[in-house]
Amino acid sequence: KVVTIAKSKKFRDNHGKVLLEGHRLIKDALEAGAVPQTLFFSTVGHLKLLPQAEIKRASLVKVKFEDIKTWSDLVTPQGLLGIFSKPDPAKMSYPAAQLTHSLPLLLICDNIRDPGNLGTILRSAAGAGCEKVLLTKGCVDPWEPKVLRAGMGAHFRVPIIANLDWESVPTNLPAGIQVCVADNNDTDATARTASLPRGAGSAPDSPKAPTKSSSKAPKNEDEEGAAGIPELAAQHYYEDWARTPVAVVIGGETHGLSPAALRLAASTGGRRLVIPVVPGVDSLNSAIAAGIVLFEGKRQLLWRRKQEDDRQKLPVPA
Repeated sequence: KVVTIAKSKKFRDNHGKVLLEGHRLIKDALEAGAVPQTLFFSTVGHLKLLPQAEIKRASLVKVKFEDIKTWSDLVTPQGLLGIFSKPDPAKMSYPAAQLTHSLPLLLICDNIRDPGNLGTILRSAAGAGCEKVLLTKGCVDPWEPKVLRAGMGAHFRVPIIANLDWESVPTNLPAGIQVCVADNNDTDATARTASLPRGAGSAPDSPKAPTKSSSKAPKNEDEEGAAGIPELAAQHYYEDWARTPVAVVIGGETHGLSPAALRLAASTGGRRLVIPVVPGVDSLNSAIAAGIVLFEGKRQLLWRRKQEDDRQKLPVPA
């Protein structure tokens, strides 16, 4: 009964607890400083794979493997479940390798409602070295079991601040940051390619001047109001945009980018990062779009850092 209840969002919100399953996830949580309350295990061997000093803080409950199979969400249960206090990003100890490779690159998730997509996005954010991930209200709970499974430990590698309204998003961003929005609705693609011979186009290392776009996003009548949706300069995602620091907004699968996201980007001088797709192809999956843009942002930031390092190594004229 306890494990079943622990899977519910109501339990997580009311009691500040989360349910974790499997050796990898529980080990990552313990090493990051998450506080265990109860660990359910089918054999003592499962506990030997975990940090011994940390598991002494929890109540240890031996149960039948058949029971864990009933409770488990995994195709192949491992015989280990844990109830933890909901982790506080400000108190977590993230891996040294993650901190060393962290970049001034932030991610803002806007109405990401599919658990698998959010987990995959978080995994990409950790892999790209994002400094922080912000989740606005309307996103699926990051501690939902399906998100945890898809995240593959990303929850304990990058700070995740959830359930933010758009008014509080700026207070969680560094001062002077530029906010860009990812979009594959390339409204100018036809006009650009119509006059070019087959196979021609802008090369990744040949930036062009950004074009104006209407930044059309699915309308939300409650949020749009009289202010309307601002226009943002549009450019391809592979052109120069990653300046220190920068945040990228990824819109949800159903509603796309919210007007509030576009207004925030406009207020910081941000741009619309276009991911061009073949005409007629529907919009990219949000997790795929996040991976494309985040790793391109990482490439640009590392290139900029290398250029600065090279300049510092130049000999000083006599």
